[in-house]
This record gives sequence, C-alpha cells and structure tokens, in this order.
Amino acid sequence: MSESTEPVPAEEPVDQAREARIAARRLWLSRVGMAVGAIVLVYGIWYLLVGRNRVSTDNAYVNAEVAQITPLVSSTVLAVHVRDTQFVKAGTVLVELDPANARIALAQAEADLAVARRRFRQAVATGGALSAQVSASVADIAQARARQAAAQAEYDKARIDLQRREALAGSGAVSGDELTSARRGFASAQAAVAAARAAVAEAQAGQRSAGEQLAAADALVQGSTVDTDPAVLAAQAKVDSARLDFVRMVMRAPIDGVVTRRQVQIGQRVALGVPVMTIVPLSGVYIEANFKENQLRRMRAGMPAEVTTDLYGSDVVYKGKVAGIGGGTGASMAIIPAQNATGNWIKVVQRLPVRIELDSRQVAEHPLRVGLSAEVAVDVSDN
Repeated sequence: MSESTEPVPAEEPVDQAREARIAARRLWLSRVGMAVGAIVLVYGIWYLLVGRNRVSTDNAYVNAEVAQITPLVSSTVLAVHVRDTQFVKAGTVLVELDPANARIALAQAEADLAVARRRFRQAVATGGALSAQVSASVADIAQARARQAAAQAEYDKARIDLQRREALAGSGAVSGDELTSARRGFASAQAAVAAARAAVAEAQAGQRSAGEQLAAADALVQGSTVDTDPAVLAAQAKVDSARLDFVRMVMRAPIDGVVTRRQVQIGQRVALGVPVMTIVPLSGVYIEANFKENQLRRMRAGMPAEVTTDLYGSDVVYKGKVAGIGGGTGASMAIIPAQNATGNWIKVVQRLPVRIELDSRQVAEHPLRVGLSAEVAVDVSDN
C-alpha cells in the first residue's frame, strides 16, 4: 500500500497580511508624527510670535475698594433701612440713631455761644464806661486841685493874720481871744490844705485805676468783634461739633454699591468706630493677580491685559491694563513674616500682587463680585 502525500498550505497569504498591517501601522505612525510635528511647529510659531510675549496666571481674584460704614457717635439704633445684597446709591439713608442726647448737647452749646457773645458785648460796654470814668477823673482832678488852691489861699491868709496878731500881742493891741481865734483859723486852714492835697492824690489814683481797668478791658476786645472774639469762636466751634454729631445721627451711604455684611439691628447700642456694614462698589472693582516673580521681569505699568472669570467663562473677555505692581509679597507683608534663616530652608517661588484695572463699560455690562476667581494674561511685548 503506497503512502499518500497531502499538499502543504502556502505561507504567502500570511506574510502579505503581516506586511499589510505593518505598512498600515507605519502609515498611521507617520501621520501621527506629521500631526505632532505640525502641532509643534504651530506652537513654536505661536510662541515666537505671541506666547513669549504673554504671561498669565490663574491665581487672580476680583477685588474692590470697599467702604466700611462705621458710626461716628455712640447711640441707640432707631431704624435700619437696608438689607444685605441691596444696591444703594450714594446718600441713601442706611441707619437712623437716637438723636435725643445730641439734640440736648447742641442746645447746650448754642446757649454757651449766646453767653459768650453777651460777655463780649458786656466787655465792650465796660470799656466804654471805664473810658467815661477816665474822662470824669480828669475833671475830678481839676476840681481837687482848685479846692487845693483855695485851701492854700486860705492857709496863706490865716498864716499872715496869725503873724500880725502875734506881732501885736506884746503891745496889748490884740486880745488873747483874738490871738487864739487866729491860731485856730491857721490850724484849720493848714488841715484844709492837707485834705485838699489828699483829695488831689485820691483823684489821681482813681484816674490811674480807671486807666488800668480800661487798658485791661481794651486788651480783651481789642482787634476783635462779636464774631471774631476767641471766646466766641471757641463756643462756635462747640456748636459746630454738636451740630455735626446731631447730623451724624443719620448714617448715609458714601458711595454707590451693594450692602454686604450688615451687622446692626433696631435697638442695638452701636459704639464709635465699630463697623456695622460694608458697601461694595461694583463699578470700581479691579483684579488682583498674583504673578510668579520670574514672570515680572518684563512687566510694567500700563501694559494691556485680558481677563476671564469663572462667572462668565471665556464668553466674556475683559480688557484691562496693569495699574501697578505690589511693593512686597504676601509672606513679607504678613503679621508674622516668614523667617528663612533656618537650616531646613526650602526655596519657594514667590508671588507678587499685580493690580489690573478693567474697562468700566465692560464691568457695567457684566458686573463682578468681590472674591470671584479670574485668569489674567498680560501682553509684555511693549517692553
């Protein structure tokens, strides 16, 4: 019996399929390589033309110069006219305080002012009276001197009469009673002269006293009027201060914005300088972007910037410019600054805050809120 021989299957179809797969793989890899190369080329061109002149960060937040509403006087709250999230205009009444004590203080200050004005007018009138008294003292001195002259004349006459009678007394031509009477008249005339001299001295002393009082009164009012007198001005200042405290019983919004963190209720006793609410100006927001220190080499104030926020996404791109670069890092400005003079120090890339001012028209169309996240890209090609 002869052996049967079976035909061996050809391997050519297998090799052709393998080569087809390899060729397809090579084609796919070549296409992938070309695509990657094209991407790299496009990125390289973009980097040369745009990317190297553009620095960006996502460590950015919306900020604003908020206004803290603090009472400037201590009092009790009578009414609160706003609530959180409410938009208010500048001048809107926010809180009313009890004005009773302020009204009493204002009335007292006005009364003190009236007293000061009256005292000034009294001082002016006193000066006029003293001036008249000085003028009258001149006449008094003249009268005293006239009386002194008359007394001196009587004294001279009495002395001559006494001398004559004493000369005749030895001859018996003058009686003793007549001599005694002459002596008495002389003594009386002598006393009258002394009294007249004392009256002149008294009149002169009165004139000096009135003159000194007049000088003192003139010193109080000299160069002043009822409106410029120092005492009146001090009283007027107290009136102005009391009136200002009375006006401050009504607290108004200093700017346009949204009321935030209202911490005051009716009946609460508010203290001087303790904030009761905050007003955020939506029209005055800006971006505080924290850039790495190696991104600031070419950055300068005035450079254009683009800002996107998580609130609106990439659909809204704000146009802005660099307003300024912070003077120090957050770590260096902290209450307790970091101490790097240690053995286990590790270098960490620091960040500086950069202020980005936004286009007010865009902010009005798409309002922002303080604290929202943002992404900032600054064009540094101008440097």
